[in-house]
Amino acid sequence: MEHVYSQTQDDRVMVTVRFLVGTPSDSAILRVHEKIRANMDRIPSGIPEPLVVGRGVDDVAIVVATLAPDAASAENWSPSALYGLAQEVRTSLARLDDVGLTYLVGTGPDEIRVEPDPERLSRLNVTLDQLLGKITSANRSFLAGTVRQEGEALQAVAGQTLGTIPAIGNLLITSRDGRPVYVKDVATITVGAGTEDRQVWHYGRDTSSGGLTPVPAVSIAVAKRAGANAVLIAEEVRDHLESLQGSLIPEGVSVHITRDYGETANEKANELLFHLALATVSIVILVVVAIGWQAGLVVAIVIPVTILLTLFAAQMMGYTINRVSLFALIFAIGILVDDAIVVIENIARHWAMNDGRSRASAAIAAVAEVGNPTIIATLTVVAALLPMMFVSGMMGPYMSPIPAVASAAMLFSFFVAVVLTPWAMLKIAGRKAGEGHHEAADGGKLGRLFRAAARPLLKTRSRALAFLLLVGFATLASMVLIYTRHVTVKLLPFDNKSEVQVVLDMPEGTALEMTARQLGEAVRLLEGVPEILSVQAHAGTAAPFNFNGLVRHYFLRSGPELGDLQVNLLPKGERSRESHAIALEIRERLAELDLPSGSSVKVVEVPPGPPVMATLQAEIYGPDPDIRRAVAQRVADIFRAVPISLISISARGFLPGASALRSTARIWSSTASRRQTSTSPSARFSASRLRAIRTGARGGRRSPSFWRCRRQTGASDSGFSRRLWPPMPCRAAVALSNWAMWCA
Repeated sequence: MEHVYSQTQDDRVMVTVRFLVGTPSDSAILRVHEKIRANMDRIPSGIPEPLVVGRGVDDVAIVVATLAPDAASAENWSPSALYGLAQEVRTSLARLDDVGLTYLVGTGPDEIRVEPDPERLSRLNVTLDQLLGKITSANRSFLAGTVRQEGEALQAVAGQTLGTIPAIGNLLITSRDGRPVYVKDVATITVGAGTEDRQVWHYGRDTSSGGLTPVPAVSIAVAKRAGANAVLIAEEVRDHLESLQGSLIPEGVSVHITRDYGETANEKANELLFHLALATVSIVILVVVAIGWQAGLVVAIVIPVTILLTLFAAQMMGYTINRVSLFALIFAIGILVDDAIVVIENIARHWAMNDGRSRASAAIAAVAEVGNPTIIATLTVVAALLPMMFVSGMMGPYMSPIPAVASAAMLFSFFVAVVLTPWAMLKIAGRKAGEGHHEAADGGKLGRLFRAAARPLLKTRSRALAFLLLVGFATLASMVLIYTRHVTVKLLPFDNKSEVQVVLDMPEGTALEMTARQLGEAVRLLEGVPEILSVQAHAGTAAPFNFNGLVRHYFLRSGPELGDLQVNLLPKGERSRESHAIALEIRERLAELDLPSGSSVKVVEVPPGPPVMATLQAEIYGPDPDIRRAVAQRVADIFRAVPISLISISARGFLPGASALRSTARIWSSTASRRQTSTSPSARFSASRLRAIRTGARGGRRSPSFWRCRRQTGASDSGFSRRLWPPMPCRAAVALSNWAMWCA
């Protein structure tokens, strides 16, 4: 276990346990269950057993299908009726093989409502407690025991559940003046949509006006089982939905595939395979031009053999064919062919000597001559790649295929170069010496071109020194481009995704209708973006979470003041702009949104790599909530001095006790664009101010020690390590910046 977080409300508490990357999810959930069961005696009476729910990458939906009526038949479909249809479709999809978690996002199903009439209750002298108690006790069934008869054992069930209006209305409550009083005598019983605490709408492009027209919608999220092929599962889900059209799904209701990670993964894999083939062909052509067609043909044999051996090694190491492993192959293909080229060129040089040796003897001598340098060069590349295997955190498993696959490719390329390459050269070039290789003895055309360029530079010592200084100056000058922000620094480039999410947080206490109205106004502002295909608006609930929402716990967003927009873009082949440029335009357009004070709107892009809570996160530790909030506000003001898109302050409180947890205030921030990096002078100035806050004066009385709960490496399963934070003065006269703690 790595961290423990908690969130407390008036009638509930949620504890989030975050485990170290690589921990098996089943083992983690089982250990949490065991720890809770072992401490059930410490839970006060009347509090039910805690519910343990695990969330991992396999719970992220790979396919989201949105059911929405056509504009012409939208009046015939209520949100509850659409939800009931979606339940049937979900049940049908859940029967498919390798389908994991499935859930619905919509308004809600129909429900039976019992509406008491105060006047009739008073006239018949029936209280609400009597009515509620009667319905509750009647809507109950349980196992009463086992009945054994004639060699058979049957379980006896007592009671029944209520499912129809007559069953509820005919329940006898009491009698008055010798007449029975039923539920239908004191209440009105109806079947219909429940109380609306969430709304979901689908905005599709109107073919005539080009605008976005809203209709009620329900989304069906389908995740895959662990280890299943997302491409195959997504294709099977799409085919199954098509087969339901006209049978289970009636005319007038359309199925919009608003997320298809299977198709996305297949598209990425095919694109990388294309570039892999393109790189192979380019290298072969280059070798043919530079050395000869025979050497090019050998390289055309060596590269596929090395790739096949590398894929076999990757399978043995437990890696699958994905975007990262394919990128590792493309990254390594230019390096792995070096060994073969060195061996091929040296064999050609020895053959061109015409010293009477046979081609086999000359090839053996050529390989032996470059054997040791080739071994050292191969091991040097492997040594440069292997440190990436030890990257910690979420980035470790994400990046590990690159050093593993590339290192395996380099090792296999060496053995292929010294074993397969000489054999292939002998088979392809024949056994006659001295034909077609008379230029190889002096390096050929490339060798002569290199000598012509190098001789003037190395003719005198002063020229060589001047050339060295010029190269050094150019290197330093290129680094200045980072400081001036003409070249941005990013670990991973922006990915061209097909979706963008808009997250809206209204002030607490905002009505659901107001949140839905603001979402509708946001969609109206986005109508002018031509790349937007459709939008799903969610008020009071969250859209089906993606990998980014899994880390940021978007699936817990539930409340009338919360909402988000799922913006679906045209396929990459049908638009000229990338998704990041579209997201920047969406952010500019949403700046015109008229929001009440205390609201925030965020444009969230799916990151190209592992998602994080925020680009920068600060934690404020202090003695009481008021001071923590004040310091958090000051730190937020410092953050706002840097050009960033959003500041979000979250206060989390814990009761002091044996666990020694103290409350904290957190600040999240996210960069607005790729050109806003921490290398700007304002960013450095803010960072220095934050360091000043952290290392400020610590005079005055010493307050009691503050502890933070964190798992210690090597500690027992039952204990935490307690790391003592620096003592903080508790006198009110001390400036807030003198004791506040900042960490990122």
